[in-house]
Amino acid sequence: MVLASATVDVMKAATPQHQGLFKVKVWGQPPHDETRFYEIQAMNENTAAQQGISRFVFEMEDPATKRN
Repeated sequence: MVLASATVDVMKAATPQHQGLFKVKVWGQPPHDETRFYEIQAMNENTAAQQGISRFVFEMEDPATKRN
């Protein structure tokens, strides 16, 4: 199990017609105590955070993407 938290900064706000651009910082708890940053297009901050955490979890569970 990967436990992670995220913060989101708005780089470009979403409009009703277009997704926004968000910088998502995700960090995990041991043994996945890494921090990663993602630029994510989404309709709101919550969705961007969820996508960032999902990507982080995928990367931590996939040995091919782990950084040593």
